[in-house]
Amino acid sequence: TDAAASGGRVRTSREEHRVVVIGSGFGGGVTALRLAQAGVPVHVLERGIRWPTGPNAETFPHATSPDKRAFWLGSPLSLPGLGQLPVPFEPYTGLLERVPGRGMDIICAAGVGGGSLVYQGMTLQPTAEVFHATLPEQLDYDRMDRDHYRRVARMLRLETAPDRLIDSETYTAARVFARNAARAGYAVDKVPMPIDWDYALAELDGRMTPSYTNGDCAFGVNNGGKHSVDVTYLAEAEATGRVTVATLHHVTEVARAADGRWQVFVDRIGTDGTVWEKKILTTDALVMAAGTTGTTRLLMRAQARDRIPDLPDGLGENWGSNGDRIHTWTNLADDFGSPQGGPVVYSSKEWHDPASANTVIQASLPPLPNLRTTMLVGYGVSPDRGRFHYDPHVDDVVLHWPHGGDAALARRIDTRIGEIAGFGSVELDTTSLYPNTWHPLGGASMGTVCDLAGRVRGQRGLYVLDGALLPGTAAACNPSMTIAAVAERATDELIARDVGTVF
Repeated sequence: TDAAASGGRVRTSREEHRVVVIGSGFGGGVTALRLAQAGVPVHVLERGIRWPTGPNAETFPHATSPDKRAFWLGSPLSLPGLGQLPVPFEPYTGLLERVPGRGMDIICAAGVGGGSLVYQGMTLQPTAEVFHATLPEQLDYDRMDRDHYRRVARMLRLETAPDRLIDSETYTAARVFARNAARAGYAVDKVPMPIDWDYALAELDGRMTPSYTNGDCAFGVNNGGKHSVDVTYLAEAEATGRVTVATLHHVTEVARAADGRWQVFVDRIGTDGTVWEKKILTTDALVMAAGTTGTTRLLMRAQARDRIPDLPDGLGENWGSNGDRIHTWTNLADDFGSPQGGPVVYSSKEWHDPASANTVIQASLPPLPNLRTTMLVGYGVSPDRGRFHYDPHVDDVVLHWPHGGDAALARRIDTRIGEIAGFGSVELDTTSLYPNTWHPLGGASMGTVCDLAGRVRGQRGLYVLDGALLPGTAAACNPSMTIAAVAERATDELIARDVGTVF
């Protein structure tokens, strides 16, 4: 430790594990729990920190006054027309990293629980028709519907918002959205959320500091009550005694060892990014669950350096944005009020045509002065795909997104949002001004790079179990539920066939 702080030599240590999982989001959390329940010890590596919450906590930063906790080691901001801006805070292992690409930026999360820490929580399951139009039929939707999606719903303890909350003053924007969508002829449904809504009702009654009811949950919910991966899958996994979660362990490289096992090269860091120790972990089974960008980046760098020979040719391809669109909605006819309760109450799904299926939801602004504005978010099915390319000059991979990608879907969502907003409103498509996605999918997709259980083709003991496995879309839904359900399905198969044989 003293050597690292003074710029001296950092020691290197070695460890051996039966299973190493890189990443602690939905894929990593499901994998850790299910393997542990099958008697397998699992070592989970997470580059970020833990974010424990509770009533009236101040764990997460606030969107109206961001600080170093919001940014992963100084990851820069990017604003329309201004380009890349430096973060005016000291480096910290914060929640969000912006990964710049050509034509599209990706926003990635860090911390125990991965993207579930900051995601709004819409937990949507596609219909069989949209599922079959976008994902491999061999996944067997009927079985996933019966077993795996339901398992995820139970683990996340899904609930829709109670009417008492929706009828309160702070949820005016949600009611206006639902009314306008119905007037425009679109179905409106309550969204299943991984939330104990009693926490929001406690805020309404003045028993907790507002976090849900004032929309101050863009960077995480301070009061608790949100059933993110860290307090569900991972907490249950650690309770088995067979799972260790190593925080502030930043994986820099993966490789196949000379004996056919797997090596993971790790920097154990401080919260300012200082490297305190270098580790080389050897494992029988390596599960890549570092998120679409992290997983694809590590595998493509290993491919380029010949650290893992003979990786499948499709690596880096079949990447999609899940059709993400973010609009502001300024309403001159109705007053949305301020603050606006969150995170999400209603969705409007247009799924009758699987080829153009899309979903629009209303999302609250953080607590600001009354701007007569709220947010509308859309996503859906699009055939457009990008791909990652390895750049030897920076020894990293860069996303290439085609000009005009997702244009057909964007037009459809723009039309829907205009019809829902109605006369006297102004809508601004911020994604067109700054192309970015919070829902990256693909890069190591099933059917080309991996089989349906996440086994990397031709690489015994190497698995992908996160958003990189999905082929660019989550069937007009937020990806979290399908990523978790696919991981539930995969671990069933791995426990039946690979445990005791491959690892």
